[in-house]
Amino acid sequence: MSSRDYILGRVRWSLGRGSFERDSCESLEARLSTPESNLIPKRGQGDLKAQMTLFVKMAKEVNATVSRLKAMDNVPKAVAKYLKEQDLGTAVRIADHADLQKLDWSKLDVSTGPSDGDDLTSVVMAYAGVAETGSLALKSGPNSPTTLNFLPDNHIVVLKDSDLVGDYETVYGRMRGESNSVDFMPRALNWVTGPSRTADIEQTLLLGAHGPRKLHILVIEDHG
Repeated sequence: MSSRDYILGRVRWSLGRGSFERDSCESLEARLSTPESNLIPKRGQGDLKAQMTLFVKMAKEVNATVSRLKAMDNVPKAVAKYLKEQDLGTAVRIADHADLQKLDWSKLDVSTGPSDGDDLTSVVMAYAGVAETGSLALKSGPNSPTTLNFLPDNHIVVLKDSDLVGDYETVYGRMRGESNSVDFMPRALNWVTGPSRTADIEQTLLLGAHGPRKLHILVIEDHG
């Protein structure tokens, strides 16, 4: 409820012209059912090819690395390749997501579920990617534990190109469309743009200050 709605609601109630609680609820329901979009930059608009090119460019500019795969079945091999290149061993903790659980992880030492802070590398599925900024939208939930996004030093995120959009508002609209009410929204939606960083000390960029030191994105080109 805005300050204006609150004040006018109190005035109507004090004059006996309506219920403050009812008016407040009606105002809230109206805003939730017909939300207004914020300004949408043109930069992220275009066809899938243009959006993918921009997404990869923006992700790399913030120190993320990106690999493009032709199918989900290639994910375990791509993860193993990345671990070998980065000298990270073979242990990896993955989210309990259906798209990840059905893959063949037999070449790696895989565990599943939330991280307790002792895991070096995690693999999760992205809810969406935003071309505008090279950002990833990660919903919290049983199949996407938030701890996997922030505790391991190395964060591997799988993004289907069918989940790539141009702007943030499209992601919020998709969430609202999939939810029957606010009760079905996730507890948290985390936006990740590159690995964790800070430049608080003498403007010197330090990666891994508040989360993963490395972010590797595996883009699945399931729409050609």
